[in-house]
Amino acid sequence: MTSKHRIVVGLSGGVDSAVSAWLLKQAGHEVVGIFMKNWEDDDDSEYCSSRQDFLDAAAVADVIGIDIEHVNFAADYKDRVFAEFLREYQAGRTPNPDVLCNAEIKFKAFLDHAMRLGAERIATGHYARARLDVQSGLHQLLKGVDPGKDQSYFLHRLSQAQLSKTLFPVGEIHKSEVRRIAEEIGLPNAKKKDSTGICFIGERPFREFLSRYIAHQPGDIVDEAGRTVGRHVGLSFYTLGQRQGLGIGGIKDKGAARGAGAHQPWFVARKDLQRNTLHVVQGHDHPALLSPALEAGQASWIAGTAPTPGRYAAKTRYRQSDAACALQVGIAQERFHLQFDTPQWAVTPGQSAVLYDGEVCLGGGIIEAAPTL
Repeated sequence: MTSKHRIVVGLSGGVDSAVSAWLLKQAGHEVVGIFMKNWEDDDDSEYCSSRQDFLDAAAVADVIGIDIEHVNFAADYKDRVFAEFLREYQAGRTPNPDVLCNAEIKFKAFLDHAMRLGAERIATGHYARARLDVQSGLHQLLKGVDPGKDQSYFLHRLSQAQLSKTLFPVGEIHKSEVRRIAEEIGLPNAKKKDSTGICFIGERPFREFLSRYIAHQPGDIVDEAGRTVGRHVGLSFYTLGQRQGLGIGGIKDKGAARGAGAHQPWFVARKDLQRNTLHVVQGHDHPALLSPALEAGQASWIAGTAPTPGRYAAKTRYRQSDAACALQVGIAQERFHLQFDTPQWAVTPGQSAVLYDGEVCLGGGIIEAAPTL
């Protein structure tokens, strides 16, 4: 961008958005910071660090020399993100609130607010890139340059209108460079740890948080032989592939030789909502944890239309390598089917299946079903 713009940057209190703001200011743009408060239910608790994050964001704005505004989107967040999050968990699925938060808050409520402030563009600290494809005239979402930090997975529901107004300054550089810049210019949060908690939950124990909103309905944990091997606290509190927190040790058949596989760890393989039963298997690579294909719905395509059916790569969870696959698209373009070259581990309904053509993120959808081997 050679021309100078009025750009509103979402300052989270973290180092990525701070360096994004600084890079834009250095490029000569008029930069304004906005701190988004999205959660209020227990903001005074040890886990919810919104007040400290705002103080960090304000200190950053001071060093960079930009104005900062505190905006409360908590009501929007509860209606648009959290209500959907709970609905999905109650239906036995495992949603990804960060995907929803980006689609509904950061690139809707925040974008609308920024435009009202007279912004021409918004910017965030996401590790991704946006570019205009001159041939097609379409805006593209690309992976961030740093393969270890790429966040395009969480942004796959962005539209042409949203991408056309969005900048990702740190998407062009590596995280190590972001840290170096932050230290060099004396940002107070240069060494601040990256947040790993879900946007509104923070770092608190997940089950404890969820149990405030979802009732416990205990039931049996059953192995593949149909034996009851333990009790679960409620199906909503478990996800496919989960290993920790099952409360069951190894079970050995009478007379089984020591070390005969009986003591392999247990993993959640399936949730039977009708019978309120949690099905578990032993061993990370058990066939019941491997899916050769998946069906997805609620598709969102960055180009506005679905890609041509054919060969692509996909991620079925954020921290995963791209998996080669074949895409088939439903007539309405809102549904698609992926057939993987290699079966994928613990493909989980409620999570996002995101499609890539090389470094270009094409969009994706919500996983609805995945047959196992």
